[in-house]
Amino acid sequence: MNEADRGEISWADFEKVRIVAGTVIRLEPFPEARKPAWKVWVDFGPYGEKKTSAQIAALYGPEQLLGRQIVGVINFPEKQIGPFRSQFLLTGFHTDDGVVLTAVERPVPNGTRLA
Repeated sequence: MNEADRGEISWADFEKVRIVAGTVIRLEPFPEARKPAWKVWVDFGPYGEKKTSAQIAALYGPEQLLGRQIVGVINFPEKQIGPFRSQFLLTGFHTDDGVVLTAVERPVPNGTRLA
């Protein structure tokens, strides 16, 4: 299905997706991943600490990630990725060079929802 065929969603559908800001607090290499990836732990404030596997290692190292605010979807079901259990989706944009993270223009409290 191409993007044009996906159709419209309602405002109620959008409100179901919990898209929030959080701060990267821990990283570990994920050598078992098929593409270069990190294991990423994020503080989502009132939603707690969650972890994910993210294929962002091609463009981002620890110095660009630790302490950075990211945007995540935190209400998908958990997903098993090899030996690791992912608890949220780290958002970004696929490019030929790798995934570019969704940016927060200025700091917001962890757990702030996308409006």
